[in-house]
Amino acid sequence: MLTVGLTGGIGAGKSEVSRLLVSYGAVLVDADRIAREVVEPGTPGLAAVVEAFGPGVLTGEGRLDRPKLGAIVFGDAERLATLNGIVHPLVGARSAELQAAAEPDAVVVHDVPLLTENGLAPLYDVVVVVDASEENRLDRLVRLRGMTESEARARMAAQATAEQRRAIADYVIDNDGPLEALERQVRAVWEELAARAARTAGE
Repeated sequence: MLTVGLTGGIGAGKSEVSRLLVSYGAVLVDADRIAREVVEPGTPGLAAVVEAFGPGVLTGEGRLDRPKLGAIVFGDAERLATLNGIVHPLVGARSAELQAAAEPDAVVVHDVPLLTENGLAPLYDVVVVVDASEENRLDRLVRLRGMTESEARARMAAQATAEQRRAIADYVIDNDGPLEALERQVRAVWEELAARAARTAGE
């Protein structure tokens, strides 16, 4: 088994790369998706969040009101740490379950947006960084995600720099060109990852 940490700045196109890797045969462990799953209604995770922040963080249907919770923890390091202390261990446990269920020769791709910022590179055999120019990322966030330019710039500025991400990368996938160019790069990286995973399984 080969564990891969996949990361990239907001708007770089990481989700497209993870989609391609899955189409080639990778097992995807999506930290963001799991973070949503562990606080679904009826979960111990949601109960713990309500206990810590009060019933005001729920919608009328009993689901987590993410914007409301975000407003509470944004800019408050102590409350953010409380939330992370609840969610991160649950995400870690679920991620480990999914990885353990994979085949011995699997390439397990962990999609981790804040891999660089949280110093998580040593947890993976390989780190793949998806990169794109600031100009292209800004355009995608405004055009495709409906952010204002100032919102997009603030989100980008809150993350690690391209240099910091590249410093921990084993592979860098450049996503400034057309989709065909991206597909060629991802396919080449996949073939190397699959070969490494097969070697590891045979040892």
